Amino acid sequence: MTTLQNPILMATIGAAQGLRGEVRVKTYTGEAEALADYGNLQSLDGRVFEILEIREAKTVAIVRFRGINDRNAAEALNGLDLFVERDNLPDEALDDDEFYYADLEGLAVHDKDGNSYGVVSAVFDFGAGDLLELKGPGRRPVLIPFSEAAVLEIDLEGGTLLIDPAAAGLLDDGGEPPNGKNGNPFSSDPKT
Repeated sequence: MTTLQNPILMATIGAAQGLRGEVRVKTYTGEAEALADYGNLQSLDGRVFEILEIREAKTVAIVRFRGINDRNAAEALNGLDLFVERDNLPDEALDDDEFYYADLEGLAVHDKDGNSYGVVSAVFDFGAGDLLELKGPGRRPVLIPFSEAAVLEIDLEGGTLLIDPAAAGLLDDGGEPPNGKNGNPFSSDPKT
């Protein structure tokens, strides 16, 4: 068993489908069937999953994995996340303005005035649009919309993300930060 050094979530296994060991899989790839293009998938506990068959259904893929041959084995996988190593994702397939969400994690977040808002710690999609989770030292995480209005510039090489704090919802109704100084809810200055 090998441990992934930089795991990228590719899919989540759902309910069993039929009696032959097939499962419903929510994929995080552009097209559901593209999940098979990344080679073997791996769970965080080190198990390796080889896709034998994959077909697209309405909102999921129906997948048959090697060694999963009956409904009981398929049901035991329900809720399991599947990953690949970040190095297995093809960078050359991306256009200049495209990136993987995993590449956003760790970017330092600031506004045009140079105020720091921590770092991107996660990217979420709850169905109504993507959200970025920002964490700063000694502060609770906050979620901001991942929209063109809130996120003005992404500099992967420089390791930074430029935001508009008003559009990101980090200012109160009066245009003031809810806490912190100079529009910075992550300020650790106890006087603010």
